[in-house]
Amino acid sequence: MTEGARGWSRRDLLRRSALVVTGAAAGAGVTDVWLTHRRLPLAGGPASATVGNGAQDVGAGVLPVVWSGSTTQRLVALTFDDGPAPQWTPMVLDTLAQHRVPATFFLVGSQVRKHPDLIRDRLGEHEVGNHSWAHRDLAQLDAAEAYDDLSRTHDVITDVTGRAPRLVRPPYGHLGGAVLHAAARLNCRLVLWSLQMVEREFPDDPAGHARRIVDGVRPGTILLGHDVGQRRRLVALRGLPDMIRGLRERGYTFVTVSSLLGAGVAPTPTG
Repeated sequence: MTEGARGWSRRDLLRRSALVVTGAAAGAGVTDVWLTHRRLPLAGGPASATVGNGAQDVGAGVLPVVWSGSTTQRLVALTFDDGPAPQWTPMVLDTLAQHRVPATFFLVGSQVRKHPDLIRDRLGEHEVGNHSWAHRDLAQLDAAEAYDDLSRTHDVITDVTGRAPRLVRPPYGHLGGAVLHAAARLNCRLVLWSLQMVEREFPDDPAGHARRIVDGVRPGTILLGHDVGQRRRLVALRGLPDMIRGLRERGYTFVTVSSLLGAGVAPTPTG
């Protein structure tokens, strides 16, 4: 062993050994290198946006993913996630009805099944979207699980509201290949958001929170709120009237997500 070799650290030796192994694999072909990644369930797993080797059942074959509306008009889409829930959803619906504001509700399937009367015949001019069955992280599910979850939710929302949801919002805004594939199979748009209510930053200050949101809205904003959750979120709901008035004073019109997208985003092909 040379003097230089004696000076190598354990880390240096391990690094050089790894390079030798990698070089050998490259010389033999890339097959062995790819096989190391098969520990991840790529084919049909959470990372894969294709399933199997056959024809892909993906509806129209196009999947828009939307964060905001592409428009210069002063339009804003108010959205509420995770409901319905008896403590909060009626309060939200009452406020929206009082101020004649349409909104989009991304519903959790298990909640819809548990509390159907909270939304049946109360949605009026509002829109419904699919927010999974039990608010699991769909980006961690394989393709079959993600589709079963969203399909089950799709069916119960359609049954209770009489309207098939055409929008999907994955919990936590997490996207994975399986989520994309499942949404495409349901022929839906994936809708995220461009501004979120930040209740924890304004404890016991509904008016301050409302001002923060009003200042943050831009033409085409999709605003994320919740009609279920920890009590701190009530700060946003109690400030909702101030938020509505403040945005209207700035010339904004409230629309559903689909109406917003119709103002500047091409519809999903259905033929």
